[in-house]
Amino acid sequence: MAKDLEKGGISVQTEHIFPIIKRWLYSDKEIFLRELVSNASDAITKMKRLSSLGELPEGVEVGEPRIDVVLDEALSTITVSDNGIGMTQDEIKKYINQIALSGALEFIQKYEGKSSDDAGNGIIGHFGLGFYSAFMVADTVEIKSKSFVPGETASYWRCEESGEFEMGEGDRSERGTDVILHVTDDEKEFLSAYKLKEILDKYCSFMPVPIYFKEIGKEEEKKEDGKEEEGEKEEKPVNDTSPLWQKNPSECTDEEYKAFYRKVFKDFRDPLFYIHINADFPLNFKGILYFPRIQNEYEKLEGQVKLYYNQVFVADNIKEVVPEYLLLLKGVIDCPELPLNVSRSYLQNNAYVAKVSNHITKKVSDKLSSLFNNEREKYEGFWDDIKPFIEYGCLKDEKFYERTKSCVIYKTVDGKYLTLDEYFEKSGYDKDAKEKKVYYVQSKLQQVNYIKLFKEQNIEILLLDALIDSQFISFIESKNEGVKFVRADSEIDSALKSEKDEEKAKSLEDALGGVFSDVVGKQTKVVFEPLKSTKTPALVTLSESDRRFSDMMKLYSGNLANDPVNAGETLVVNAANPLIEKLSAMAREGENAEKVKKLAKQIYMLAVLAQRQLTSDELESFVSDSFGMLEDL
Repeated sequence: MAKDLEKGGISVQTEHIFPIIKRWLYSDKEIFLRELVSNASDAITKMKRLSSLGELPEGVEVGEPRIDVVLDEALSTITVSDNGIGMTQDEIKKYINQIALSGALEFIQKYEGKSSDDAGNGIIGHFGLGFYSAFMVADTVEIKSKSFVPGETASYWRCEESGEFEMGEGDRSERGTDVILHVTDDEKEFLSAYKLKEILDKYCSFMPVPIYFKEIGKEEEKKEDGKEEEGEKEEKPVNDTSPLWQKNPSECTDEEYKAFYRKVFKDFRDPLFYIHINADFPLNFKGILYFPRIQNEYEKLEGQVKLYYNQVFVADNIKEVVPEYLLLLKGVIDCPELPLNVSRSYLQNNAYVAKVSNHITKKVSDKLSSLFNNEREKYEGFWDDIKPFIEYGCLKDEKFYERTKSCVIYKTVDGKYLTLDEYFEKSGYDKDAKEKKVYYVQSKLQQVNYIKLFKEQNIEILLLDALIDSQFISFIESKNEGVKFVRADSEIDSALKSEKDEEKAKSLEDALGGVFSDVVGKQTKVVFEPLKSTKTPALVTLSESDRRFSDMMKLYSGNLANDPVNAGETLVVNAANPLIEKLSAMAREGENAEKVKKLAKQIYMLAVLAQRQLTSDELESFVSDSFGMLEDL
């Protein structure tokens, strides 16, 4: 027990801590463990720094660095120990009794500019507040410390949550520091080995110093019961001190990248590809970004980019550091020039953060361009998976669009991939053509008849079946003057029409125009056109502008179902079809007028079915009329 205890009250530097202290220091109480382990790591890093500068006293060595987190549920304590630089009583007075006077910051300033292999320092704490996060879960905190300086006596410090402390000579025999938390009754959830391991895994998985976890009582029980496995006798740290992002890309294998991905993101599927970022001065940050495999369209909306600070986890998906559209990715970014405790306003107004964000965007764009230009087949193989990332990025960021526009490709209904220029070349457009149409469908099944018509005339059809495609093609049109995306059922292209049957079309319209107008109703327009394909009696079209407006209204109203609306539809009757000619003859004879009307309605309903889903009333009428016609046979 400590002797000759000195008593006093904590000196608070209010200009540094503002209104946040003790229980309101952080939004999540679990961060207390991250802060204390980070402090322990700093203590060891300082020892390494002094050693590299040759400033350790004679006979003093760094040794094997380690941090121990020990849980004693019986005593309601959590202890964080290190074998770092330690503290004297004077240092405890200076750095602990005066809140927010950061020892880390002073240490960095003192040794700043001195030559060393460890020029980056790797010291985590800058604010001096982290230690007091212990009081978010503890009502009493003890420190037992012994300085690295030979001859210095061990120190002891104990403080209640009221701020009253006592300190004096301690009994620690080895260099380093123990921080002992006496957990309050309200925070008993933290006296769980599972909970503490979960926190260590979340925040400290890649800390630069080995961390060992021990639960007092459980270890002894295992030994007494003889249940300790052979493999458990060997002590293993809970963290990886050399994460993959800290290595040079040339030193990493493809399997290491995949293994790291599976470990960090608990995803059994291999990523499509990855980008290793190793930015030097003046940015100084590292990371690995992965393009994950996608199982369904809605999964694409969620990624996980973890932000680290000197190998300490800070947060997930901070859009100020990683552009919002790239949060769809999975990855890790380590920014050692960001403080561990940062506010959103700090990030928004920090020039370094903006440069990091721009660099990440550039690296992603460069990787995509490299794959497209050098590994086109591989690129096409995972285009369907990365397409939402690219399209969303282009919509959100003008610079990203400019960097990636040349490697945006489109999938055809036949499974081929073409750039916009390749599509135009294949369609026979001159480079200087003022108007260029791009034909597409949103469903190969729903628009199969239209696909067939275009394919018969060797016109390439794209498949744009994702929710974002409608917005994306409007964006592409705005960026490319004269380019117009047209769904295959929006109009009858001149390439599909037959010029020789125009007179016949006029004659058929005279005979059947009124009949079809009666069965389709006032909202649907009826036209007669001779098509090159004679097999299809009629088609329903809906103008591109009307359909896009309808799609937009459904999207913004939250109704993504294909609610059929026939306003603005046009029924194109094929004047080259034998059935239409036969129906015209029946109409001219003036007999079986009711039968002609039934057949005209049936032709219309079949054309509607090939273009969209029937309404409930239309379906009921169609089924009833079909059975009626069968009964007449």
